[in-house]
Amino acid sequence: MTDIDTLVVFPDPASPDVARLLDLGGFRWKAVANPEEAERAEPAQGWGGAVVSCETDPEGAWAFARSLRKRDNPVTPVIVLVTGAQITDLELRDDLYDDFCLAPFHPRELEARLRHALWLAGGSVSGAEMVEYSGLSLNLETYQATFNGKPLDLTFMEYELLKFLAQNPGKVFTREVLLSRVWGYEYYGGARTVDVHIRRLRAKLGEEHANLIQTVRSVGYRFGQSRWGAS
Repeated sequence: MTDIDTLVVFPDPASPDVARLLDLGGFRWKAVANPEEAERAEPAQGWGGAVVSCETDPEGAWAFARSLRKRDNPVTPVIVLVTGAQITDLELRDDLYDDFCLAPFHPRELEARLRHALWLAGGSVSGAEMVEYSGLSLNLETYQATFNGKPLDLTFMEYELLKFLAQNPGKVFTREVLLSRVWGYEYYGGARTVDVHIRRLRAKLGEEHANLIQTVRSVGYRFGQSRWGAS
């Protein structure tokens, strides 16, 4: 996605949460009510992607997504927002979207999915901000994580936790601080949530690098060197 690409959003008006996320994320976008309006408002270079909400008018939303795919130059990527009750619809329409997010959505998760989908569609992101440490690379623009060049298959919260730790190497954080800083004050889960995510991260980093995330007894966790040392 280039600086001049614009997203098409359905329906019009966009929900306040979607509008706020797109505005704060620096995206250019245009909400439309139907395929005809999307065609009339389309920029000369084409739409850069689409965000389609199925929450209030699922049939209209899927019809809109279908119209994007039937074009001579199909719009990609298409992100759909669905409720839990609409999950079964996804299996029947997997050719109409590239990714989905459950509503009500966490703003950071939707932004992560959107940026990741745009990165896959565009193939690259220029000038992306990176966090790098001892073979670990985190692309803050696309939410891609790699270790020694190999992709890490992380969930959204695993990525957020690893990013926070990697941005603060050497500092010790209690479980309570990690909950508030990574999950947010509105999260009501217990400290065990942190332990579970740390265990999963260590498994995905691999045995030789698992101790990049160190346990500080009776305190919490610290991000530091693996047994092979920093590169």
